[in-house]
Amino acid sequence: MSDFDFFASFRVFPFGVILFDFLLLLVAIPIEAYIINWRLKFDKRTSAFYAISINLFSNVIGWIVFFLVEPTPFFDNYKVQLINFLLYNRLVDEVYSGIVLGAFITFFGTLMVKFLLLQAFILALSEPGKKKPSQDPEKSAILARKSRRSYKKQLESTRLFSTTLIANSLSYSAITLVVFFRFFARANGLA
Repeated sequence: MSDFDFFASFRVFPFGVILFDFLLLLVAIPIEAYIINWRLKFDKRTSAFYAISINLFSNVIGWIVFFLVEPTPFFDNYKVQLINFLLYNRLVDEVYSGIVLGAFITFFGTLMVKFLLLQAFILALSEPGKKKPSQDPEKSAILARKSRRSYKKQLESTRLFSTTLIANSLSYSAITLVVFFRFFARANGLA
């Protein structure tokens, strides 16, 4: 037990990856909050809350999925290349197709997770209005009301999905620019 060096474990701990992930969250959250505010007409505080919540939860879910997929045999071909890219910012030419495939899977997976999380948060945090009892309405009026409600719910769901798609696309575009800037800065010795 006397051979254990407590501070040696911190030399291997990926502080750079954690800080870079934090930077990417700082880029994505304001963009998505602005889009939620603009498209869904929430106030700025609510939009920021939803953007922070969906990004943090989707980030945690993404890391959990990564740690579940990482030990599989499929991932063995990409382990060394991924570690070289994340820790040392070096890429091997044969790994570009895997990066593109991983980017598409990550984008659409994140889009679905964010959409479902945003739906769940809006549903959970919405204040239900007081329902007034109806006074023997006719059946045709009830059916018309139900069809309008279902159309309104379908329209809201479509609007929510398109808002999530726009917000996710813009935040991923900004993140891609940050990654390219990082790659360019390291390649030219600026960082």
